[in-house]
Amino acid sequence: MVATSLVTLLIPLWIVLGLLAILGVLGLLGRIQGGRYLKPLFALMSKVPFLRRMLEKASKAAIERTNPELASAMRKLEPHAKQLHNPQQAQKAMSRLTREERAALLAMQEQQGGPELEAANRQMRRQMEKQRKRGR
Repeated sequence: MVATSLVTLLIPLWIVLGLLAILGVLGLLGRIQGGRYLKPLFALMSKVPFLRRMLEKASKAAIERTNPELASAMRKLEPHAKQLHNPQQAQKAMSRLTREERAALLAMQEQQGGPELEAANRQMRRQMEKQRKRGR
């Protein structure tokens, strides 16, 4: 009788120990090969709407801390995300950004190896080349 009441009293301790174990496993997976085994887990978690919102919020907060210009550019481009496939709309959206925001966004795209903004004609290609040279 005393043993069963002791076990029920220790339930909060078991919960805390379980959460610490989960946190330890996540930390270990994040360290192994640069998070190679953690990325599929986050991809699976992002399918749950509640967890997706939390992950997006954490990601935005991390970007805000590390690169405020990029965070500002992303906030400005967020409402126009679906229209950015059209070159004219993409150029119009990019023109709303400041020079620092544009440079941060282009640096992020270059770093991620994302799709480059396609220039429609020779003049636009030359302008983009000048912007890249000024940014470096």
